[in-house]
Amino acid sequence: MQNRRSFIKSAALAPAAVAGLNPAARGANERINVGLIGAHNQGFHVARRMAKHARIKTLCDLDEAVIADKAPQIGEIQGVQPAPEAHFERVLEDKDIDAVVIAVPDHWHTHIGLLACQAGKDVYIEKPLSQTIAEGHLLRAAARKYDRVMQVGTQRRSGEHFRTAAEYAASGKLGKVCEIRTWIYQVRKSIGNPPDGDPPATVDYDRWLGPAPRRPFNPMRFHYNWRFFYDYGNTELGNQGVHMLDVAIWGVQNMRGGLKNCLPTRVSSNDGIYWLDDMKEVPDTQVITYDYGDLLLTWELRSFSSATPRSGTTAGISFHGSDGALFVDGDGWQVYDGKGEPVESAVASPDNLVELHGLNFLECIKSRKRPHSDVEIGRLSTTLCHLGNIASHLRRDVMFDPRTETFGYDDEANALLKKQYRAKYPLPRV
Repeated sequence: MQNRRSFIKSAALAPAAVAGLNPAARGANERINVGLIGAHNQGFHVARRMAKHARIKTLCDLDEAVIADKAPQIGEIQGVQPAPEAHFERVLEDKDIDAVVIAVPDHWHTHIGLLACQAGKDVYIEKPLSQTIAEGHLLRAAARKYDRVMQVGTQRRSGEHFRTAAEYAASGKLGKVCEIRTWIYQVRKSIGNPPDGDPPATVDYDRWLGPAPRRPFNPMRFHYNWRFFYDYGNTELGNQGVHMLDVAIWGVQNMRGGLKNCLPTRVSSNDGIYWLDDMKEVPDTQVITYDYGDLLLTWELRSFSSATPRSGTTAGISFHGSDGALFVDGDGWQVYDGKGEPVESAVASPDNLVELHGLNFLECIKSRKRPHSDVEIGRLSTTLCHLGNIASHLRRDVMFDPRTETFGYDDEANALLKKQYRAKYPLPRV
């Protein structure tokens, strides 16, 4: 069989997902003012590309060292350095700011997102949308109540080849699609087991913790590595899996006639920490199954090896039908017929998806249309992550009612629809 990756690169180039949507081209006096809240990692990557087309007016971060490092880099791109700020509330109070990028740790997403909507700001919020299913409902309600554009950072929704792959999967050309697979194969390095200590002098650590439980500072529970702890993140499902699951749910959305039929009825997880003996709390090896009644969606995580599998990619999605299969990743997509022969393909645009996603957000601020990863789309993909994490926590299958988005009479599972917050950081009301 011809190697998928070599075959896919010989196909014609797909058109860009967002052609010609450059707000800056409309005149400097129409330039959108954006506040960046959280600049250490992904927030900086989003902002530095958005700075080509909008003005990053303020850079907000609780770590003064991050501001000192990132603000000059943003300034170099846009010609003016963003104002430094430690408190997101002041960003939301600024009447000159039209929109905010929220790229703080997951446990802060909902608090800041709700307040941003109330302040009249449009919101680009990093994936995953929320830390609980209930929080996702609140963010959707706030976006609708205050008529806010809310784009979730699942940027594959701005990729033309991902769109056409999801459409092809639902076209009937694959026959009856009975299985959708998603996966990521990677190597996570050890973060060790260092002792607790004092936070950096440049950080307001209590405020960084915010609604999360009060704990002593540990350097491995802080910048980036917070993703590996339940207090602040959503496991590798919310960190990595949400991207692949979002494309899978896009296919389900097309197959089932819209967003109302995108959630499963039964979820199971088999997982554990089999790779490294370090501080990480989240699984490093995992297989989750989502049962839709008429098809099965699976998620597979390997954190101990990035060896390229037979499918030709270490992070991808595949749709398997009675008459063929479609494999899609960041490079493009390839269809194989029932005999395993390649028949159709598309190659990804060379455009950067983070930039295209930001452009779509900026354009929707002006048009007031819903963006590619509207809050409801991002909420559903994030809900798949929450369902997998709940099954993992309970160490058993869970039965889910997609109509009520509850677990019926399963009180143990229903208790995990929400979470507790520190008293001094209550959840804002919509």
